[in-house]
Amino acid sequence: MELSLQTGTVAGRTVLRVTGEIDVYTAPELRQRLLALIERGDGDGAPPPVRHLVIDLSKVEFLDSTGLGVLVGGLKRLRALGGTLVLVCAQARILKIFQITGLDGIFTIVPTEEAAVAAEPAAEDSTGDQSAPPATDR
Repeated sequence: MELSLQTGTVAGRTVLRVTGEIDVYTAPELRQRLLALIERGDGDGAPPPVRHLVIDLSKVEFLDSTGLGVLVGGLKRLRALGGTLVLVCAQARILKIFQITGLDGIFTIVPTEEAAVAAEPAAEDSTGDQSAPPATDR
């Protein structure tokens, strides 16, 4: 199975829709797209860099540790820039991977794109802990 990546906008939020398998063979493509979204904006007419990203995993059929590493890397990069990352996933087999690894406590995971764009970015205190209440993104 191949990996398909489509970028769109929902309610002013950038959404990266992922279809297929995220594994050792396809994870570099996902990493490249994430970096391009986060770091873009320096060229003439280029869209601004993304700081609040939704990744829709609802059509992902398989996710391995390499794919998890790419998602964690994207989250860390966005948080370092004051941004947020919300995952869309309602599939029990994919959610179980996040639960087993404890990453369900690190990522904001919601069942629909609508819930993701409605989610307020998490505020961080100066230590990087997400103990502060949610802040608004307006």
